[in-house]
Amino acid sequence: MAGRGGVDDKEWDEYVPIECTRNRRILRLNENSELEEAKEPLHSGIDVNKTCGVGPGMAFANAILEKDPNFGVIVLVPCAIGGTSITAWSGSNSSLRSQMIKRTNEALEYGGKIRAILWYQGEKDTETEAASYVFPSEYQMFLYRLHQELKYHEIPFVQVALASGQGEADWLENVRASQIAMKNVITVDAMGLQVGEDGLHLTTNSQVRLGRMLADVFFSTIS
Repeated sequence: MAGRGGVDDKEWDEYVPIECTRNRRILRLNENSELEEAKEPLHSGIDVNKTCGVGPGMAFANAILEKDPNFGVIVLVPCAIGGTSITAWSGSNSSLRSQMIKRTNEALEYGGKIRAILWYQGEKDTETEAASYVFPSEYQMFLYRLHQELKYHEIPFVQVALASGQGEADWLENVRASQIAMKNVITVDAMGLQVGEDGLHLTTNSQVRLGRMLADVFFSTIS
């Protein structure tokens, strides 16, 4: 979800597609919990251990405003941390989930309401067969604890089914199958989108396409 579009050898090429350009009605909660005009890389200052590039967030927000110019102000709350397994998010004392909830509540203090949670994670869980098999139960636990702790039980949860993995093809399919079978979530399938030379992360153009796919499903099932 943080986005590695345009990142090569830990360097971002700084190319921003027109679909990801800045708009005064698209804000983000930055690393200091302040609202500012959003721009690429959306996760700059959030996912600090990896180089951030283009992700789906800005393309998603721009597509929302393109489809509905009267939508209002969109606040994006980036929380992704690349290279993390679902167990890092699902545990009873998960610092990642706690930070996600903290940032969400901080954003709500500025007004507005949560319209959806966008979730793209799982490549780490394709590294080993064991990880791919525990993924379904850990993912369910994450979803349960997230909704309980956010205290907004009816928030639409939009997940991206993986386009790529890090281990054997069967391990990727294990994770994908459990994602697609998950109940009470909305799924956007990234399979078939172009993956970059690293064989793992989506290209810039694919991130844009994914963002627009997320916007399509938002309008067809949520708004």
